[in-house]
Amino acid sequence: MYEAILKTVILGDVGTGKTTLLKRFINNVFDSNCMRTIGVDFQTKDFNLNGKELKLMIWDFAGQQRFSYMFPEYLNGALGGILMYDITNYASFYHIGKWLSLIQENNQKFPIILLGTKLDLDSFREIPHEVGVRVAKSLGLNGFIECSSKTGENIELLFETLMQLMLNNALINEREIIELEEMC
Repeated sequence: MYEAILKTVILGDVGTGKTTLLKRFINNVFDSNCMRTIGVDFQTKDFNLNGKELKLMIWDFAGQQRFSYMFPEYLNGALGGILMYDITNYASFYHIGKWLSLIQENNQKFPIILLGTKLDLDSFREIPHEVGVRVAKSLGLNGFIECSSKTGENIELLFETLMQLMLNNALINEREIIELEEMC
């Protein structure tokens, strides 16, 4: 029996590694030949956090602009989010504001972590770590983490941190967490 089901969304440009991140987190595998997501993909993972049995529902949105019409419906009910960029691709970092405004335009208020991906390619870095930290703070985001889906570095930390933020936010705002019985 789950104590809570937590819905989270992952947003970012094409090629930032959203699907690769999910595969690493869900199956603990790295697949460098992931097919691009068309529209939206959905994965779940059972998780024990501080003795609480949780089900994490993760919605992976395609990074192509042509699918943006779908986002408002899928953002509904989210309790947390991850905004991703590739540390070796300045354009993906530049578009973080666009993705954040998509969430804000739909009156969604939930904890969001800014995530710099492809940490294993640090020698090709275009966005310094300090800039990511500064931007996350200036945008009012709830955290900043860099990770590597290839090595697995900081993947568990990312999702544990986000789940804790979602649970804390739900308690602080007395926001209802979807119970399993309500979903059936």
